[in-house]
Amino acid sequence: MKLNKRLGQHLLADKATISLITQAIAPAPKQNICEIGPGLGAITLPVLEKVGTMHAIEIDQALSTELTKQCREVGALILHQGDVLKFDFNRVGNSDQPIRVIGNLPYNISTPLLFHLLQFSEIISDMHFMLQKEVAERITARPNTPEYSRLSVVMKSAYKSENLFEIPPHMFSPPPKVTSCFMRILPDPVTLRKIRDQILFSELVKSAFQQRRKTIKNCLAKYVSVTQLKQVDIDPRNRPQEIPVQQYINLANLLSG
Repeated sequence: MKLNKRLGQHLLADKATISLITQAIAPAPKQNICEIGPGLGAITLPVLEKVGTMHAIEIDQALSTELTKQCREVGALILHQGDVLKFDFNRVGNSDQPIRVIGNLPYNISTPLLFHLLQFSEIISDMHFMLQKEVAERITARPNTPEYSRLSVVMKSAYKSENLFEIPPHMFSPPPKVTSCFMRILPDPVTLRKIRDQILFSELVKSAFQQRRKTIKNCLAKYVSVTQLKQVDIDPRNRPQEIPVQQYINLANLLSG
């Protein structure tokens, strides 16, 4: 099929890699699994065979039609056609039936999609994603490294993440220009509960990294004073990428209190 370049579609085509991914996900009967961007079903089919019924979100009408045909004899695929960035995951899961989210995330929306999923963390039991290696490295980055960013802080405030293995470009059709990484992401309710005001925390982190070359004192001048920074052991001369996640949480909680 002719793929839509605008949607950043790269379909996984290597059987050995598909098998590795399926093993890492470890689907089991009656689990509530939702796949993002199923494409032509490379991962969908082996997972659906294990669980019997699953959800999938696909924006491309042509792919949706073909995928529905492929899955008819395998299991019950509940297909939601539309933009995943606008999708309400409460439609497919709740606290009594949490969701396992999987997918080969389109490179052009992976970061905003991860932020979108954050608001549903209470009903998500785990996530397994193929991501651009650069994005995966930012998710797991430590302070004082070039990769440490807003995405690092926000993801670490809510999840525990693990890079499982890399996937080279030639495993896809068409091959992307970058290496991919398959990740396991687990919600961390302990850390997330420590944040009193999630909106304030997100705004602080966003403002900090908008001007990452400046000192934190200048980045957050409209929010906090030097005295308040020192109250949570943040050196006002530090830059945003030098500050650990817990100190951002402590600062947001100080302001919310």
